[in-house]
Amino acid sequence: MSVFPKAKFSIVDFSTRYSSEESCRELFFRLRFPHGFVCPHCGGTQLGMVRTRGLYRCKSCRKQISATSGTVFHGTHIKLNLWLWAMYLFTVDKRGCSAVQLMTKLRVTYKTAWYILHRLRIAMSHRESRYLLDGFVELDDTYLGTATHGKKRGRGTEKAKIMVAVSKSAEGYPRYAKMAVMPNLKSITVGKFARRSIAEGTHISSDNAKSYKKGLAEKYFHHFKTFDPAGTELVTLHTFISNFKAFIIGTYHGAERVHLQLYLDEFCFRFNRRMYRESMFERLLNAAVFCPAVKCGWW
Repeated sequence: MSVFPKAKFSIVDFSTRYSSEESCRELFFRLRFPHGFVCPHCGGTQLGMVRTRGLYRCKSCRKQISATSGTVFHGTHIKLNLWLWAMYLFTVDKRGCSAVQLMTKLRVTYKTAWYILHRLRIAMSHRESRYLLDGFVELDDTYLGTATHGKKRGRGTEKAKIMVAVSKSAEGYPRYAKMAVMPNLKSITVGKFARRSIAEGTHISSDNAKSYKKGLAEKYFHHFKTFDPAGTELVTLHTFISNFKAFIIGTYHGAERVHLQLYLDEFCFRFNRRMYRESMFERLLNAAVFCPAVKCGWW
């Protein structure tokens, strides 16, 4: 059962409902233990409260447990209501929120804003890794970055290489998407991306690149033809790619290559839940609570 109100709540409702650390801690606790407390150490179901420290204590093994231990918030010294505000601002606009914007709105340092958003993207990435595309899928590659004068273009470019796959309904409407940064576009690498992202037996449409034919030959029904920019092939996929690049340039003005995969996963997380925009905050919070603790400092 959801711990949130059924109707969309306004920024005034949000600020009232989650104004104190105690109310935020109770929210995190209800999300972690929706069917009642179960100690992660001994399985006990009885607990007490260490109010001076804001911790829970299992009455069986006496272990102390925080509302955020074992989640993506593990080890943070940032107040819980600040985390919730960051998630609200991050999800209320479909274009996202940059670290500079979050820094300005929350009156925190750039380092803190970047740290918060980085962990939220990790939660998005973890949630997206749980699903595979199926049915009918369009697949292609794209590139992101600035061209260097005199360098190779196309598949030999020094830009970041990205594989993109978008599943479609029987009527041809886009459903879900997966993207991944690739070291190269060789057939063995394409095959690895497909196995990580697309269920076996799926019908995949692509252009007739040699690496696609070999990489997708064994486990998929692969349909390929010479791509015509003026034709109707891969229209759904290329519209998705165009929207992704507008998202990166418009919100973040680019993305560091070392963190590019997290930006790809953020866009896919938003795209795959575009029909549930009013509950995006709830969905991100659930993803963060059930994302394992990560080591994430200032890189």
